[in-house]
Parts: sequence; structure tokens; C-alpha cells
Amino acid sequence: MIQVVIVIALAAFAISYLWRVRSLPPHKQRAGYVKFYIGLAVVTVIFLTATGRMHWLGAAITGAFVFLRQVLPWVLRALPFLNKLRQQQSTHQGQSAIQTDHLSATLDHTSGLIEGEIIEGPHKGWLLSELSMNELEILLEHYQTADEESAELLQAYIHQRTEKANEAEEKRSETQREAAVDSSRAEALATLGLSEGATEDEIVAAHRSLIQKLHPDRGGNDFLAAKINQAKDVLLKD
Repeated sequence: MIQVVIVIALAAFAISYLWRVRSLPPHKQRAGYVKFYIGLAVVTVIFLTATGRMHWLGAAITGAFVFLRQVLPWVLRALPFLNKLRQQQSTHQGQSAIQTDHLSATLDHTSGLIEGEIIEGPHKGWLLSELSMNELEILLEHYQTADEESAELLQAYIHQRTEKANEAEEKRSETQREAAVDSSRAEALATLGLSEGATEDEIVAAHRSLIQKLHPDRGGNDFLAAKINQAKDVLLKD
């Protein structure tokens, strides 16, 4: 009976913990899952050792995990200091550290890209890149009344992200246009029975030969004649 209660309690704790991990910012979820699997491994080793199903080596491994879990909080406390050192190093590597009451950001001197993290208020702990544009706009409205500096920094990030999105969309459109042109040319060559590299004279000759056979005045088909004319126009336009 006690074993059943323990199993249910552990399962409830695991579900609760995983639910909390899912609510974390995406870039922190991985660390949360790693801690979960480490804890699961520790519990498994303890269980196997206690029931005699694992050699004493299992106990040693368990002790090592317990030690790491004791040391981990000290490491976490040192992270702010390490983060500060990282920011100072980034400054020397061509990056500027910018911090307001709500945001911590870096500006790359070479690319001009802004990367930021929310350190206070709504979405605390989230990276700006993890938020949707709608969420960013709502956050901007909040900053415009609560923190002018954060609002200006966020506005700069939104402007940059919008420009990059527009550039990416323009590039996709250009790629689609080029693909459409290539497809149209390939179709036009096939319609006239030509291969890539056909000269202008060959295109004109192939068109003349086909249109003479399919022209409506000679009992041909209007649709096919239109396709042949279109194929010639596509190829000569290039």
C-alpha cells in the first residue's frame, strides 16, 4: 500500500513539474527537461539499489547525482556573475550591452542586429525572438506607459524584425517568380518541341512550322494556336 502511495505521489510530482516546464520560455525548457530526466534517473537508481536489483555501483552513481544536485544551486547563484562577464566579453568582441528597467539587450556592431531578453514585467525571462509580433505590440503598449526607455528599445527591435521579415518575404517572392519563369520557359520549349539553348531563329522556325499546321484558318485549334503563340512570346522575351 505504501509503495502504491509513493508511486502516485511521484507521478503527481512529475506531472506537476513537467507542466511548469512547459510554461517556461522556450530557451529554458531544455534545461528543465534535463533536470527532470536527471531526477528520474536518480529515483530509478535508488529504487533498483534499495530492492537489490543493482550492484553497489548504483549507490555510488546515486551519490554522485545527489552531490551534483547539491552543487547545482551554487552554480545557479553564480550565473548572474558569469552572465556579467559574458556581457563584458561580448562588448570587447564587437557587441554593446543595453539594459533598461524591463529589457536586457545586445547590439552587434557588425550586423546591427538586436537580441534581447525581458528581465521584468510581462513575459519575464522570455527572449524577444520567442514572442510573436502581436505579443510584442501588446508589450510595447505596456512599456509606452510604464517605461519609456524600454519602449524605445523594443520599438527598435520590432522595426528591425519587421524589416527582416519583409526582406525574407521579398526573397521568397523573388524565388517563386524565378521558379515560375523557369517553369514557363521549360513549358514553352516543350510546346515548340525545342530544347534548352535554342536560338531565336530556331524558335521562330518552330513556331512558324507549328502555327501553319494548327492555325484556325486551316482547320486548326484556337487553344493550341494560342499556346504556340504564347510559347514563342515567352522564349523571345527572355
